[in-house]
Amino acid sequence: MQQPPYAYGDDDTNQSYEPYEPYEPPAPRRRRRPVVIAVAALLTLAVVPVVVDRVAASRVEARTAEAFQEGMDTPERPEVHVRGLPVLAQLASGTLRHVDITAQDIPADGSARPLPVSELDLRLNGLRKSDDNSEARASSAEATAHLSYTDVSNALGLEMSQGTRPGQVGARVQLPFGDEVTVTTTVSAESGNRIRFRNFQVTGGVLPAAGKVLLDKVFEKPIRLRNIPEGLHLRSVTTTANGLSARFSGESVNASYAS
Repeated sequence: MQQPPYAYGDDDTNQSYEPYEPYEPPAPRRRRRPVVIAVAALLTLAVVPVVVDRVAASRVEARTAEAFQEGMDTPERPEVHVRGLPVLAQLASGTLRHVDITAQDIPADGSARPLPVSELDLRLNGLRKSDDNSEARASSAEATAHLSYTDVSNALGLEMSQGTRPGQVGARVQLPFGDEVTVTTTVSAESGNRIRFRNFQVTGGVLPAAGKVLLDKVFEKPIRLRNIPEGLHLRSVTTTANGLSARFSGESVNASYAS
């Protein structure tokens, strides 16, 4: 029997055809470079004023530290920090709102019983230069002076230490032939930036009459602190494990001159 001229195979009859879809070119990518550049420019504009303000603050802090060191005769420049932003606006107004100064080892030369300040923490408010730039005064200020027992001992000529009660200091007195006497006295603030020693009592050993007269003279006269910025007034004195802590406050305080 003659075969048909053409026959479909099983594969041909079962083959499926996908419908035709027209070609669509891929969507173009968005260029983000202009957006990135714009954001970077905005960030730069925001950062530049802060950097400029910080540079101005650093210069003011350096000049203030230099003036304080020269006026107070400290061996090293103190740490100075100008608080509040922007500093440029404060400079334009001529007044710095808040300035903190921390100085170390302020000497007390020129006094009968010199008592150096181990550390002075000074908080100045409304700091303003004089018209001739010869001084800088704060409208108000507070300060804390730390006085080591070693320096207090050298000033009094006795070995001083913290007492057993608040506001009390102790002293050890060496007597002839190796005997030792311990005494206590209370510290308090007195006008004229002076530290007063009161109510001295013997707490150990036997103190001869001559020794009592000598200690009366030692504690009778207060010690004046002559290395504190002019305008600050002593308000209180407390005892710590390492020394005396003297607190001051005042108005129209000279930031670079000691009274």
